[in-house]
Amino acid sequence: MAFNYFGRVLTVLILTTVMLVGAAQAAAGADTIRIVVDGQPINSSPAPFIQKGRTLVPVRLVSETLGAQVDWHKEDKTVTIVKADKDVKLRIDNRLVDYDRGNEFGVTDVSPEIFNGRTFVPLRLVSNALGVAVEWDNDSRTVFVDSDGVAAITPFFEMDIQTVQPGQTIPGITQLAVIFKNDDPSGAAEVKYLLLDPETGRGPVIARGDDINAAYQWLPDQLHSGSRVLAAVINDKNGRFLAGSVVPVQVAVSPWVALTGLQSGQDIVDSVSFKADLNFVAEYVRYEITNQVTGNVITTGEADPQGAYSWTPQLTDNGKTIVRAFAYDRYGNAHESEPVAINVNVKRQLTLRGIAPGASVERPDTLYLSRNFAISQVDYLVKNVETGKEEILASQKGYASYRWFPVPQQVGTWELTARVKDDAGNVFTSNSIKVKVPGTPLLLLKTVGPEEVLTGTTKLKCETNVPLNDITYYLIDSQTGAKRVIASGNDVTAEYSWTPQEEDEGQWRIQAEAVTAEGKKLITEAVPIRVYLGKTYQSRPVIEKSKFLDFAANLAKESREKTGMSAALQTAQAILETGWGQYTPVDKYTGQMSYNLFGIKGKGSAGSVISNTWEEYNGNKFRVDAAFRAYANAGQSWTDHKKLLLSASRYQPFREVMYDGTLGAWALKRAGYATDSQYPLKLMRIIKLYDLHLLDEEGI
Repeated sequence: MAFNYFGRVLTVLILTTVMLVGAAQAAAGADTIRIVVDGQPINSSPAPFIQKGRTLVPVRLVSETLGAQVDWHKEDKTVTIVKADKDVKLRIDNRLVDYDRGNEFGVTDVSPEIFNGRTFVPLRLVSNALGVAVEWDNDSRTVFVDSDGVAAITPFFEMDIQTVQPGQTIPGITQLAVIFKNDDPSGAAEVKYLLLDPETGRGPVIARGDDINAAYQWLPDQLHSGSRVLAAVINDKNGRFLAGSVVPVQVAVSPWVALTGLQSGQDIVDSVSFKADLNFVAEYVRYEITNQVTGNVITTGEADPQGAYSWTPQLTDNGKTIVRAFAYDRYGNAHESEPVAINVNVKRQLTLRGIAPGASVERPDTLYLSRNFAISQVDYLVKNVETGKEEILASQKGYASYRWFPVPQQVGTWELTARVKDDAGNVFTSNSIKVKVPGTPLLLLKTVGPEEVLTGTTKLKCETNVPLNDITYYLIDSQTGAKRVIASGNDVTAEYSWTPQEEDEGQWRIQAEAVTAEGKKLITEAVPIRVYLGKTYQSRPVIEKSKFLDFAANLAKESREKTGMSAALQTAQAILETGWGQYTPVDKYTGQMSYNLFGIKGKGSAGSVISNTWEEYNGNKFRVDAAFRAYANAGQSWTDHKKLLLSASRYQPFREVMYDGTLGAWALKRAGYATDSQYPLKLMRIIKLYDLHLLDEEGI
């Protein structure tokens, strides 16, 4: 809250109508400011100077003249001024002020600083702490200090944190809001809440937003338990400080977990979503689902503590069921919700999927089943709509999908179904899917894909839906159309190989040709490829592994100051995604370093490099060349990556919590940043292992 020094009776008579004068000018003697204490002039070198309307004076000179003791603590860059029962603790480059040995706190608009090897502090703070009156004479540019003068003190800022009281205990989720006694600060563009360590004056951001009059939610972290100082800071659009308020609090999180989305006695007849409602920052949650009839217990994997979990009950889950949520804190402790009793009563579900109804099936498609019970056998069937004739495509023990490649004899309209047996031998039939089959004889090239770069011996194999007598593979000149045989044989389904020679380098197309028993030729698509037999370069380190942590942390801290994004999260991402900086893409043909730390495709500030990526063709994955952004240095890559996260619309929910490493990691996962379900947990493990949360601490 705004500075309010209880029990003190002081006088502050400051008339500040001066223009801002640089410290260097003051030291050089231009418009020198004089200090007179109890009628006696004090000589000061360097001289006092005015900054942001406040007179800064050498702390030791003025304080000792007033009979106070001054202690400078080099380790944490703090100054303590004590006189009788009055004291003040000031921090260099920090606006947090301690009074009464840390029992009360305030905010100053100008932080103490070191100039020419001397510590300068706002004179007003000295006068407030030691109970002296100060008067400014603009004509003579003189500060008059009267150690006998007393009067009431006024706060620096007319604002308070209205939702939290001094000394309040914070057991869990808390609303934060500020109130202004007069008008909002001119130019205000952001409110930022921090939780400061009273010893260091530094701490993490716990909430922020661009509506300074709105209420924000603070989800406390057990890491910050104990005595803390809650600070609210108002900044302009450039991040410059405008106003602030602080209040001491006690953080004593009492973890609380509630299961939401389910009601006691609810009948569950289909898939259902539920989530954990928490009053603290949890790393992850697990859900325990216990069938009271069978005793079977389902325990989920690590789930998003802020997201919903979807559960599809199986037939064996029918009956009275108890659901609990367990939230795990950063120390691995589990905190349990109250159980919710539900009644599961789902019907048997068996749905054939993989092909859209009415589709024309010419190439291979995969059929599979969506079901809620165990099966011991599955038969995939087709029935001719015109004749009613049914045939089995595949019969398999247990459950498996089936890749169907229609043959020419199946031309016409068909109904696809699946017939299954459960573990008791009962037979069930799925829905049917009506499709059209053109019955086109096809020969498909499987082991080579469009735009693939061949760098050595290459496997050649085809797939067909008709009997063939022999097969020939051709290499076709992309310019002239001339072709030559590179492999042949009478086993159409066999795998052949071709080893390119030096003269084969360049752009080509590969095509296969086979002959049916009736003498009809089948030809595959002519797949464009490139043969390259020269030297290729692999990814290489951007810096030595032992130096990468400091390297990444420095970039992250610089980025955090500009964007507000958690430096701990940024550093963990860089460690995880680059393998400690050891796997940075280079141009596979020239060796040009990309400095691309996050694998972003496209064109960067230094153009692009060519590296590998994966594509799929005829059911086969293969590597092709792709352009990845290149930069002049790693700093440009870092900035570009943050620009993506700060501008793309899908990352808006992430931006709302990006100041926090744990909340931000899960928000990235929800936004689709990574497909790895363990991505947030991997980031959090890195943050904990290397104490990266310290990177997110700042002062005011």
